[in-house]
Amino acid sequence: MECYLDNSATTPVCDEAAQAVSDALLHHWGNPSSLYRKGMQAEDLLQDAREAIAERLNCRAEEIFFTSGGTESNNIAVLGTAAAMRRYGSRVVISSIEHSSVEESARQLEAQGLEVVRLPVGADGKVSEQAIFQAVNRNTILVSLMAVNNEVGSVQPVQALRRAVRAAGSPAVIHCDAVQAFGKLPSLRPGALGVDLMSVSAHKIHGPKGVGALYVRGGYKKGGAAVRISPRTFGGLQEGTLRPGTEPVPAIAGFGAAVRALPDAETVYARMEQLRSYLLDGLCAIDGITVNSPADALPYIVNISTLVNSEPMMNFLSRREIYVSSGSACSKGHKSRVLRSMGLNNALISSALRISFSHRTTTREIDLFLEGLAEGKRTIRTARR
Repeated sequence: MECYLDNSATTPVCDEAAQAVSDALLHHWGNPSSLYRKGMQAEDLLQDAREAIAERLNCRAEEIFFTSGGTESNNIAVLGTAAAMRRYGSRVVISSIEHSSVEESARQLEAQGLEVVRLPVGADGKVSEQAIFQAVNRNTILVSLMAVNNEVGSVQPVQALRRAVRAAGSPAVIHCDAVQAFGKLPSLRPGALGVDLMSVSAHKIHGPKGVGALYVRGGYKKGGAAVRISPRTFGGLQEGTLRPGTEPVPAIAGFGAAVRALPDAETVYARMEQLRSYLLDGLCAIDGITVNSPADALPYIVNISTLVNSEPMMNFLSRREIYVSSGSACSKGHKSRVLRSMGLNNALISSALRISFSHRTTTREIDLFLEGLAEGKRTIRTARR
């Protein structure tokens, strides 16, 4: 039996999404910008997907703009906001554990002369509200904080951002990378969280790769948007000019179908907590395991250290068709910046594994992982401290 426990990297496409992609490819292949029937059919698919995502986020459909994925959504949010807000200040605030698409965008802004403040995290992988209030000042034009960390599952205090911006009298736009939280965190509502921009992605929720979305408070209209943000690409009127170019209708249709197929977040959250407890109980029976995720992390993500180097352990498990990761798929094997920020030592970092669930995960898969991990611990050389 195959055991897939790397759902934070990507998820298998659900039947509903695959069928929607196929139908769009075969039957609704018109250009959605065309004004005749074939184009209008394709446009209807875009609107249906837009409405599905908006319903899940409790926002309006006209506030959803399609992109190629979470990375592009984050790039547009960070770089586009900085470009539009440059006249109002020069400080950007992010956390030290943001996804690389936010971190690398911030580095680009530093190269342009902007000041980037990276908020530290504690041993629990969280930014403190005090640190947020200290960092945000009247010169701050953008604050970007992920909802859930992609490596350890720590849930960040996103609601504190709006309070900090108001307290400072700051013009800052607030962005939240919600790629790991979308469809999983029951409280994920941009309006309730007080954010202006929110990034989501399809392939983390059993949708196709290559498509994501950016929530923009109030929608986007060139010269009259509620949120100051500038496009990063140019050449058409699609997506309100915020992300021009012919939309990939099949992928977007699959995204919408995956969203509609998601179960109730609160119900699944309770089951994920049970599944996480089941995993942690099993890990207690294996010597030398350290749990790096905080106790109140999103239960879909559990980060551990085994004191056996990650790469040989992953290879060992992979040969048994057990799939986990050593951290973010975007890091390509580099040592975790997240775990380093949390103060972990080299032995713990070099032996870290991330186990991540989806609503399809079963206790049988966890049993297989625990059996494989225990066997791997017995046969692979212990990592040096």
